[in-house]
Amino acid sequence: MSLSDCGSVLLIGAGKMGMAMAAGWVRGGLPGPALTLVDPDPHESVSAFASQHGATLRTDLPSETPRVVVLAVKPQIMGDVLGMVKPLVGAEMLVVSIAAGISSNKIAAGLATNRVVRTMPNTPAQIGKGVSGAFAGDAVTIEDRQLTEALLAAAGEVVWVEDETLIDAVTAVSGSGPAYVFHLVEAMAAAGEGEGLSPEQAMVLARQTVVGAAALMEADDSSAEQLRKNVTSPNGTTQAALDVLMAPGGLGALMKRAIGAARKRSEELGQ
Repeated sequence: MSLSDCGSVLLIGAGKMGMAMAAGWVRGGLPGPALTLVDPDPHESVSAFASQHGATLRTDLPSETPRVVVLAVKPQIMGDVLGMVKPLVGAEMLVVSIAAGISSNKIAAGLATNRVVRTMPNTPAQIGKGVSGAFAGDAVTIEDRQLTEALLAAAGEVVWVEDETLIDAVTAVSGSGPAYVFHLVEAMAAAGEGEGLSPEQAMVLARQTVVGAAALMEADDSSAEQLRKNVTSPNGTTQAALDVLMAPGGLGALMKRAIGAARKRSEELGQ
């Protein structure tokens, strides 16, 4: 399904993630006039986006039923939002949620419709390099899935899971994942400073190393393991560093604890 044929889209929540998705939709072919943005206190950049692309910006909900509603609000206010959206629900309306931790059953109960897809994108969606996990219940039609795929694919890769509980793992790995990478850059730069580089030199070296490694991974179909081995000479400098990172209690164990903590928090948000 083409975004140009998907009908009207109502985005509730014009924050960073919501607008990252909206930018991807417009870039992917969604006509600006088909998009309505709703936010009680929109940033000036949201107003500029709406004006540039011919989208509608509102501080309250419209009265017309859209083809699809995308819920991009904080989990803590989802209950209130569902109460406001419920009068808009129509027989052909699809609901797509990107709220962390909120189950599709809770959304379905709040809106009195089972046509709900729960997704978790990430912020690189704003440049078309994101990845989204998605779960669809039994009531979601083939056309609904195609529409969801079109919306999410405009922002990057899409991974469908058949067990909704895995969305919490998706959230922990990729939804929160960009922050892990950014912190890795911070840590590498700080370590470089400790070895005598200036803060500016260390940050340029660390930042561009991660940018370049990501681009290489995208261009090369080899596994991450093989790419790592390609850089590692026996008894060389890279091996010396990896002996530390891959030791028991090293990066692997630390990442496992970090992702486990994120998954647990995602589960807690839905309770």
